[in-house]
Amino acid sequence: MQTEGRKKAVAKYQAKLDSIKVWIPKGEREKYKMHAERCGKSLNALIVELLDSDIARSKEAEQNANNQR
Repeated sequence: MQTEGRKKAVAKYQAKLDSIKVWIPKGEREKYKMHAERCGKSLNALIVELLDSDIARSKEAEQNANNQR
């Protein structure tokens, strides 16, 4: 059972976050969750890391393309 202080702390932390909903095929969640655990991360942390990595790669590719012009 959470204390009032804990509830307030969680609410304060969550107020700084946005949330998104990801739709995946039925039955795939456990596979994704197990992969994240093997990587030593939560599923949320792994998704955010992968997105950030993809954004960085895209920016790098764009910069390389601009430099070749």
